[in-house]
Amino acid sequence: MSETSSILAAAQERAQQIGLPYSGALLPQEAWQLWKSKPGAQLVDVRTRAEWDWVGRIPGTIEIELLSYPGNRPNPAFADELRQKVATDAPVLFICRSGGRSHNAAMIAMQAGYAESYNVLEGFEGDRDAQGHRNMVGGWRAAGLPWTQG
Repeated sequence: MSETSSILAAAQERAQQIGLPYSGALLPQEAWQLWKSKPGAQLVDVRTRAEWDWVGRIPGTIEIELLSYPGNRPNPAFADELRQKVATDAPVLFICRSGGRSHNAAMIAMQAGYAESYNVLEGFEGDRDAQGHRNMVGGWRAAGLPWTQG
């Protein structure tokens, strides 16, 4: 079994265990490997523009706000923007701060006809540590994966 196949099998098994209706749930390192190795795969960052600008970006991602800042109002054009930027037959991996909004984005994508829709668990910043800080426990940044700030 190839590394890509192993990652997909683990993601699908997690989805079944958790009871997710979309294709799978990926850990950040798995998402990075899948994004780089599966032809056509796209990583879609659904955080807010403020988060991209102030917290950091993942180079090469597609950025589509799921909720707008300020106010956290739902983006009514999310599915349309996704269709404009990502083909419906492409594997699409969603990431947010900690995995909640990306779960919702994966649900929306599945309902919009994306057969391969994945959530990146832990997100960009991960969970809070004992002191209430992010970027130490889980997440894209804590995993040492590529990101920029500026």
